[in-house]
Amino acid sequence: MDPHAQPGPVASAFAQRRQAWEQTHLSPAAARSYPARRAEPEPDCGLRSPLQRDRDRIVHSKAFRRLKHKTQVFVAPEGDHYRTRLTHTIEVTQISRTVARALELNEDLTEAIGLGHDLGHAPFGHIGEQYLDEALQERFGREFRHYEHSLRVVDVLERDGSGLNLTDDVRDGILCHSGRAPTPRTLEGRIVRIVDRVAYINHDIDDAIRAGVLREADLPADAIAVLGDTGSVRIDRLVHDLVEASSSAGDIVQGAEAGEAMDALRTFMFAHVYLGPTAMREHAKIRQVIRTLFEHYVALPDGPPDGGGAPGADQAQRITDYLAGMTDRYCIRTFETLAVPDGFVG
Repeated sequence: MDPHAQPGPVASAFAQRRQAWEQTHLSPAAARSYPARRAEPEPDCGLRSPLQRDRDRIVHSKAFRRLKHKTQVFVAPEGDHYRTRLTHTIEVTQISRTVARALELNEDLTEAIGLGHDLGHAPFGHIGEQYLDEALQERFGREFRHYEHSLRVVDVLERDGSGLNLTDDVRDGILCHSGRAPTPRTLEGRIVRIVDRVAYINHDIDDAIRAGVLREADLPADAIAVLGDTGSVRIDRLVHDLVEASSSAGDIVQGAEAGEAMDALRTFMFAHVYLGPTAMREHAKIRQVIRTLFEHYVALPDGPPDGGGAPGADQAQRITDYLAGMTDRYCIRTFETLAVPDGFVG
């Protein structure tokens, strides 16, 4: 029996129950799960809201699985406890759901945006993004922005070019999660945008200390006095501040003192970690890897091996799709194949 053609009593009443629950329990400012606004209309599921379906499609996507082998800050770390792009994504999503629940906003929308926000990141984190952007601008006059590419991943590249057909609010949150992008239209999207920064600043501090790049004593004293001397304490204080300030403002905002302290930590991290001497020693290597592969695929008559992943894309887009989709380790292996001679057997 097809449960969609002949739904049982639970499935038949699910959408009505969910909408009634949201009407009773969510803030009037919260985004609603129904109706599902998708580029291609499709029947709703009898056991999941449209936003829950979006979440599931993201989690089961190939791009999501690749996040476990993409850099957060430290490239190919030897230790088992450094963050990857996947663990960063999970941390952002978990914290964002906490904020959404406290503010009586839509947790399912917040979760789907959080899980999908970094699907378009290039290998080697923001450094890989920078050098892919550089190569594209020089060769084709185009730019690469990971948040724009995250939307392309879910709209076009997944499911062999047909995309995931996500709802409009999830797509908007993914596209607008970066501070360089327009402000998300939903409060739920704005939560992810701020929490993304809360999470990466604090867990990057933790990883930098673990790697010996920083010491606790190096952190700016004024910011630590406001936010606390451990990552968990800082995140807790920032989350409480975000919830209380947002509740008072009717928007997703930070309090002045906490926001200034977090900005000070971010400025410190750029100076001493993201663009510090340890990272800078790796930048030239990453640039060489990205540029070597980019020029190699430009020179190939047929472009990347799989055609680039999307039917109808031009050369620049096919190369972008292929390189941005690589994990760090696959990118390094491919570079070694091109640049390192094979051994000869006598």
